[in-house]
Amino acid sequence: MSTELLSDDDIAKALTDLPGWTHTGASIARTVEAPSFLAGIELVRRVAQAAEAANHHPDIDIRWRRVTFTLSTHSAGGLTQLDVALAHEIDRLTLQS
Repeated sequence: MSTELLSDDDIAKALTDLPGWTHTGASIARTVEAPSFLAGIELVRRVAQAAEAANHHPDIDIRWRRVTFTLSTHSAGGLTQLDVALAHEIDRLTLQS
């Protein structure tokens, strides 16, 4: 998958298919509210497995039942297709919660 930086138009287009994700600076983020603390931790575990398989890792902030995932391709200095693909996978895993 390409690590070429996405243009602002590419990012805007990608976000139309990623409801709940916001673009700020060089990253996109989404906060999910899990039904319980343990459900949030389980979601993080599943996302961690997917991230490890993709060799692309989000920043994760856990605050009780609220889990925030922030994506950026640090080595490229911004957003790439790797971030868009992982955001879609996070959304898929969130639906399984």
